[in-house]
Amino acid sequence: MSERHEFKTEARQLLDLMIHSVYSNRDIFLRELISNSSDAIDKRRFESLKHPDLMPAGLEPAIRIEADAAARTLSVADDGIGMSREEVGDLIGTIAKSGTQEFLKRVRASKDAAAPAELIGQFGVGFYASFMVADRVTLLTRRAGEDTATRWESSGDGFYTLDEAERDTAGTTVTLHLKPADQEDGMKDYADEGVVRHIVRQYSDFVAYPIQMEVEEKEEVDGAETTVRRAETLNSMKAIWLRDKAEVAEEEYNEFYRHVSHDWTDPMLRVQARIEGTLEYRMLLYVPSKASWDLFMRHPETHRGVRLYVKRIFIMDDCDELLPEYLRFIRGVVDSEDLPLNISREILQQNRQVQRMSRGIVGKVLDAIKDLAAKDADKYKALWAEFGRVLKEGLIGDTDHRDDLLSLLRVVTTASAGESVSLNDYIGRMKPGQEQIYFLCGESRARLERSPHLEAFRDKGYEVLLLDDPVDEVWTSAVHEYQGKKLQSAAKGLVDLPADDETQKEAESARKEQEKAHASLLGKLGGHLSGLVKEVRFSTRLTESPACLVTDAGDVSPQLEKMFRAMGQELPETKRILELNPGHPLLDALQRVYDADPESAALADYAKLLHGQALLAEGGQLADPAEFARLVAEVMVKAAG
Repeated sequence: MSERHEFKTEARQLLDLMIHSVYSNRDIFLRELISNSSDAIDKRRFESLKHPDLMPAGLEPAIRIEADAAARTLSVADDGIGMSREEVGDLIGTIAKSGTQEFLKRVRASKDAAAPAELIGQFGVGFYASFMVADRVTLLTRRAGEDTATRWESSGDGFYTLDEAERDTAGTTVTLHLKPADQEDGMKDYADEGVVRHIVRQYSDFVAYPIQMEVEEKEEVDGAETTVRRAETLNSMKAIWLRDKAEVAEEEYNEFYRHVSHDWTDPMLRVQARIEGTLEYRMLLYVPSKASWDLFMRHPETHRGVRLYVKRIFIMDDCDELLPEYLRFIRGVVDSEDLPLNISREILQQNRQVQRMSRGIVGKVLDAIKDLAAKDADKYKALWAEFGRVLKEGLIGDTDHRDDLLSLLRVVTTASAGESVSLNDYIGRMKPGQEQIYFLCGESRARLERSPHLEAFRDKGYEVLLLDDPVDEVWTSAVHEYQGKKLQSAAKGLVDLPADDETQKEAESARKEQEKAHASLLGKLGGHLSGLVKEVRFSTRLTESPACLVTDAGDVSPQLEKMFRAMGQELPETKRILELNPGHPLLDALQRVYDADPESAALADYAKLLHGQALLAEGGQLADPAEFARLVAEVMVKAAG
């Protein structure tokens, strides 16, 4: 049964991009095909632990390459799990379902020649790299445990066909009908055995299964030279994490990272360790150079995390149980000597050994990141830019490593001139006697910098952290101190900043006198706003603005309340506190209105205007914009005479 299908619009655009764009290194298509074959064999071995009939006795899985110079074809065949007809249509078209639009958008926006290849790795479209070197690609596959095979073929013209076919054994064969070699264009002759041998040894030497190719050799038989074809294994097959560090070159480590992550770039950081004792395991983990496209919307078909091996036997591709969610960007391998071979996700979640391994792995990863922060500030700055938002998620739930994560935190402050600094830097600059680390959360740095909540802090020289990530609202409500210093929101509770010099002491004294002069007005305004706010009081944090809204010390901030509601969690409405600046000329004007007529109806309108402008000043939303606009218009009419 032959079926002809049309690619979705996004996939057609992607194929066109792969076919007509020129990348700096086309060789990588072969690495991608070999990696896919290696993954398929891993999956077959794993499934055979539960279903032994999927792996016949005596089968030694291998990856076989066949280069046919006369036919201009290159084939990569494996003994992996294979695919059913339904899986072919689904898995080969993965890119058409996840992230394609974002991929295309970023490729088009990129001005860096190397960026397209880098993005191919980020978006997991390695199979389609075959169209960089082939006019037509044929895939023949048979799933282990099934009798029928499926043939998929496409010329990259926006269409593909699916047919029933025959294959003697389970596995997959990908055949590339190669484009002509062109030295001027940089297109190598990928049907040449020497070219293939070089690429495999350069990029896939560490693959755990033999990569075999029949090659021509000349030998002498009965005194005459003759040509024979002999199977040659092209890779060493030794697991790289078992080899001595001294015998592994940096490029080999980088190639292994690209193999397990399907990324096309070098990693930013490598974490390698061997743990011995009552629990024995090895780890070879990496921090990528760039965050993957699905970092915040994890896609099960494209996400590649930490691979779990038991005694060098592949168990699973994305072992969440070994690392917490906030380290989901880590890639690599963990190989245990102590876990059972038939371990499942359900057993993993309850296994104490896995929990102990996880604690050890997290500790090693965070130690390596801390070491990078101490030794290479620029490189760590790049790491934080990519993964800082994710690391901050750990501050919410991982109390065991909270201090480590706080030491890694990088934030902009009112005194850092836009540069991110550590909490230790902040503490080192604290004023004598200061016991609080002050912070302010909001939706953008620009809005935070103009916030009226910061006026007294600026006047008295107190540095404040400016936190503009949504997750900042959550972790600051869970973390209460660092290095013995309490974290205090500049927009919550009472602020009592001591006066350092005579000028500040005189200003405080004048403020107290002004508070006495406006005490009766304060009570009247509070009465008019009794349904809107929890309290109206005089402010110690305002020096220029007439009013601001603050949250009581134990209450939920409006930003956090908004986040909970967006997630469908209804919270009781929290009333806030309106603080007034007793030294502002506006209060003097309102005092004159009050003195002339304490029951003046205008005072109620002015109270609503004060509340509304305080809400707008912090970027909030008015409950009744039309009424506020009407009141402003009336005031403008009166002011105009």
